[in-house]
Amino acid sequence: YGVGAYDYLNMVTLQGILDAAEESNTPVIVQFPHIEYEEFDKVVDAVAAMTISRAKHSDVPVCLHLDHGRTVEACKRCADLGFTGVMIDASMHPYEKNVEITKEVVEYCRPLGVSVEAEIGHVGQGSDISSCAYTDVDEAVRFVDETGVDALAVSIGNAHGAYKAEPKINYEVLEQIEERVSIPLVLHGGSGIPDTDFKKIIKHGIAKINIFTELTEKTAEELHKIPADKLDLFSSLDAVRTGFKKKTLEKIELFETKPIK
Repeated sequence: YGVGAYDYLNMVTLQGILDAAEESNTPVIVQFPHIEYEEFDKVVDAVAAMTISRAKHSDVPVCLHLDHGRTVEACKRCADLGFTGVMIDASMHPYEKNVEITKEVVEYCRPLGVSVEAEIGHVGQGSDISSCAYTDVDEAVRFVDETGVDALAVSIGNAHGAYKAEPKINYEVLEQIEERVSIPLVLHGGSGIPDTDFKKIIKHGIAKINIFTELTEKTAEELHKIPADKLDLFSSLDAVRTGFKKKTLEKIELFETKPIK
């Protein structure tokens, strides 16, 4: 089975995701993205405090993860704040530099009990699937051995954002990685991949699946349902929470995430 990792931006979107997890009695990973501007340092303390406080009042296991941490400093900051996991994304660097950066994060986080995800290969953008660079299987094996990461994000034809063309998963690459890498595998760019592909990729070792674009698309649908004379701040916020909840519930069912006993 797979566990969804859902990106959120504020308390309303977080509530929608947790509503779904609690209703289905399943574990969940909530992800705060490393915002690409200076405000990240200004908001991450408050985000961590808010999320951890809410998670402590949940009846299901909640993991708080940093999505696409771009710097070692950001990963260390989140680990210190109580995040249960971080992703260091140095996949844009040459292999040796990726290893160097990832090892530094692992060495800092391991004593804190914080799991580390990294990426090998390069996940493209949905608007340009050709920008995807498939994960090299031999490099993936070396990378795991040399860094000691806990989870590995792979590039197998998946892409971030909305797909402009139907994604074509390279199962040959995935099956080879599954055979030779023992840690959990992660799929980024999960929004828009056909359900039949999800069933298959989960059977071949993908344990964590990142979802964000479909959450926002479902939210837009809910917002459009609000009559013009009822559209205000409160109805809009309710639609956002509902959209995130509905789509998260759909993914929990699709991934066959196991309920807590």
